[in-house]
Amino acid sequence: MTSLLIILCLILIGIVVVQIGRLTELASSIRGEGEAQLEANDFHGKMMFAFMIVFLPACAISALYYQDSLLAYGPHTSASDHGSLIDSSFNITLFFTSIVFFLTHIALFWFSYKYRGKSDGKAAFMPHDNKLELIWTAIPAIVMFYLVSDGLVTWNKVMADVPAEAVVGQDYTEIHAQGMQFAWNLRYPGPDGVLGATNYKMIGGSNPIGQDWNDVENLDDFHPSEIVLPVGKPVRVRITARDVLHNFYLPHFRVKMDAVPGMPTYFVFTPNTTTEEYRQRLGALDRDGNPMYPEWHEPADETEPNGPKRWETFQYELACAELCGKGHFSMRREVKIVSEEEYEEWLGTQNSYYLTTIRNTDSDPFKGQLLDTEIKARKSEFNDNIQKALASDVDKIIRLKYVNFETGSANLTALSRYELDNVVAAMGKYPTVTIEVAGHTDSTGSLEGNVALSDARANSVAAYLTSKGVASSRLRAVGYGPNKPVDTNDTDDGRANNRRTELEILTQ
Repeated sequence: MTSLLIILCLILIGIVVVQIGRLTELASSIRGEGEAQLEANDFHGKMMFAFMIVFLPACAISALYYQDSLLAYGPHTSASDHGSLIDSSFNITLFFTSIVFFLTHIALFWFSYKYRGKSDGKAAFMPHDNKLELIWTAIPAIVMFYLVSDGLVTWNKVMADVPAEAVVGQDYTEIHAQGMQFAWNLRYPGPDGVLGATNYKMIGGSNPIGQDWNDVENLDDFHPSEIVLPVGKPVRVRITARDVLHNFYLPHFRVKMDAVPGMPTYFVFTPNTTTEEYRQRLGALDRDGNPMYPEWHEPADETEPNGPKRWETFQYELACAELCGKGHFSMRREVKIVSEEEYEEWLGTQNSYYLTTIRNTDSDPFKGQLLDTEIKARKSEFNDNIQKALASDVDKIIRLKYVNFETGSANLTALSRYELDNVVAAMGKYPTVTIEVAGHTDSTGSLEGNVALSDARANSVAAYLTSKGVASSRLRAVGYGPNKPVDTNDTDDGRANNRRTELEILTQ
């Protein structure tokens, strides 16, 4: 019903406009076309002059009124080193274009008024004026030369890549941002500081960026849900697109670069203002204790008038500045700039995408193998455990988490040797230590069978240790079967915990 009423109103408005036009034509024919034309010329000339008086001051006043909401002004000065160069070039360009804007519009509206059609007026024709031609050609040429020169210098500084001698991971941080409909896939290097190779042909459900898992530099890379960067350290962003044209846009840092399918791009910038410092800038008070920017002291949530203020919840953001589809708005990601210490702490909470998602799946080219990082990590874990056992007066037991056997057998799996080699190394380091190798099973099956199996497994471990040079006099192998459970035998997880091999330090 509402839509019908709106349509009817529009039709009535159209009819009224048409009738007014007809009445104007009728009035003109009654008064005479010439007189009507002169009246129209006079009316429109005066309206143009009045519009100039209102329009041009309004442009200047509105720019001044809203300057604190514009990038580069008020609290929104650049948060990156290169941003001040861009802002300076923008202000220089704005200065010259504002002069042209106001002068041309003054001329436009003033001439429309002064030279409106009159009964006694006569147009003058000036075919050529060399002096005038020279002025309006030379002045714009000089200004354009200056603007282009300044812009070129700024461009060369802003778009420069990292120096050839710079070391990734030390002198600068490199991250990867891949745009897709409708999200950003983010990738950071792991402890090695280097991003691994990618191949678009490898993109799939479990590999959104197309990382080549045969490249060991990919194995420690991780995929965060937000961008976190240290203040004061250069950042090089690899920018790619997975489907259509996107744009990597960090407005507060003056970073804007297209993500083009099939053509990797990059941008290098150095954040110089942490998120907290920018918040303090937005929430600044004047000498009298009044907010310098009142709009940022309004509640962040209108439903919670006593809740946090807008400046307290401010976050830098990554957006897509291309209209890449109807879900374009959802590509927003938060960006946090923190101190170096906070950044290192954040890095410590991130987990390798390969280890958490790809490891030992069908996509893993190293399935069934131990990686160097895993070998080192297991060795470090074992050494920590034996140190604790040696230092303890009560708990002298060390569980060999990575010693396993073939199902229903005392045959060691191939990967068990890494853990047992750690035991061999420890026995060499502590020559006075003697140990008991204890085998344990769950309660499935007969008691006699489980005891025999656990005894055989304990002896299998002892045999491996002696084959590596550990004196048999320093070892005792015992199979306890299901008699010393550490968990329930009523669940799969509990039974798995009960199936174990342990070392107990007897003397040290």
